[in-house]
Amino acid sequence: MTQRSKSYQEAAKAVDRQKGYNPEEALALVKETARAKFDETVELHLRMGLDPRNSAQQVRGVALLPHGLGKTIRVLVFAQGEAAKIAETAGADYVGTDDLSKKIEDGWLEFDTAIATPDMMGKVGKLGKILGRRGLMPNPKAGTVVPAEDLPRVINDARKGRVEFKLDRTAIIHVPVGKASFELEQLKENAYSVIDAVIKAKPAAAKGQYIKSAFVTTTMGPGIKLEIKDVMAISVS
Repeated sequence: MTQRSKSYQEAAKAVDRQKGYNPEEALALVKETARAKFDETVELHLRMGLDPRNSAQQVRGVALLPHGLGKTIRVLVFAQGEAAKIAETAGADYVGTDDLSKKIEDGWLEFDTAIATPDMMGKVGKLGKILGRRGLMPNPKAGTVVPAEDLPRVINDARKGRVEFKLDRTAIIHVPVGKASFELEQLKENAYSVIDAVIKAKPAAAKGQYIKSAFVTTTMGPGIKLEIKDVMAISVS
């Protein structure tokens, strides 16, 4: 059994493990129990009533966080010719083709999101094993494979706090929603944007209860259970 730190044990005393908190209460408690010496990331974890082996029950999408993630996002764009010029003008940190592919194959991964134009996917596809494991692979469903004219918008969204979500092999969705130092209202608006996006992405083939359980936590803190009826009632216009 893992030995928890004294700080964790003290923080855990503030959480009622049997209770389902409304989201605002839970996020306030998350801030209270964030006791690490660094600014912890606040995470949302959703256990879904979906079968990850069923292709018709996959969930993948994008949510825009109104208050960002609390860090500078480094954007890489696979593009050439005029598209590369557009990406550079839009403020991408790294733009290229074969040169970037070679660096990545050699182990370089100093970026937070990768975007590509459709004509680049033949080259980018070869990096699937490297980028896919880290959630960095450009994907049309996630909105990271776009024509040149859409690059400024997508790059800008990434900088502001664009997060991807998808169902993992254990039927859970894990998404960061900000930092413990954020104001409560900022965390609430970010978390609500993610939950709303996940609810709207419900596949037609989903059966039974869509979201089975939901928790918020920080990097080093205890999990705090959310009341599911309150989660499912969230809607962002």
